[in-house]
Amino acid sequence: MMAQYQRARSAEAKQERADALVQAARDLALQSGVRGVTLTGIAERVGLHHSAIRRYFTSHNEVLLRLAAQGWRGWANRVDGALTAHERPGPARIAAVLVETLAEDPLLCDLLANAPTRIEQDVDIDFIREFKREGMTAARRIAAAVARSEPRLTSEAAWDVLTATNCLAAIRWQVSHPPAALAQVYADEPDLAHFATDFVPDTKRLVEATIRGLINDD
Repeated sequence: MMAQYQRARSAEAKQERADALVQAARDLALQSGVRGVTLTGIAERVGLHHSAIRRYFTSHNEVLLRLAAQGWRGWANRVDGALTAHERPGPARIAAVLVETLAEDPLLCDLLANAPTRIEQDVDIDFIREFKREGMTAARRIAAAVARSEPRLTSEAAWDVLTATNCLAAIRWQVSHPPAALAQVYADEPDLAHFATDFVPDTKRLVEATIRGLINDD
């Protein structure tokens, strides 16, 4: 039976409730994918009527964007820490750090493709502005860490590396993690699974090639 919560009244209780809703959305997304998250599902997981959630979030997309912001901050922390620990790591190592630290957060990988194409389309303008600011702050930290690690990259080129990593990972994650029906098709006909290969090694190879190309262009 679902736990029944009393209405949160204090600021602290409201924050705890909001945090519980975000955690419930995280659990659902990891279990069934970002597309499987709904307000009703979140409500059932925490024992609330779905209408009560609207006191905290106007839609499930706002909850998902909160998760995306958390993901970007975490990714920036991991990249910054890993690259700072290596002196002049080189293109291969930079690519490995970018992709491997991203793969540590499967939810963020799933959100990279879904956020700009679907989730960001149906949220309050003030909420999306806050999310974009948080994401931009994290993205700048990642680009700056890349630029520090590879002096042959200009600041603009380092930003291009991040952009390429984001775009490549967004597509590669979806392709390498197909839904059950498509996975069965690939199992039955391996020739059709040409693009559905391992996420980390393939994405690292593509990101490394991007870095080397940008160095050669400078």
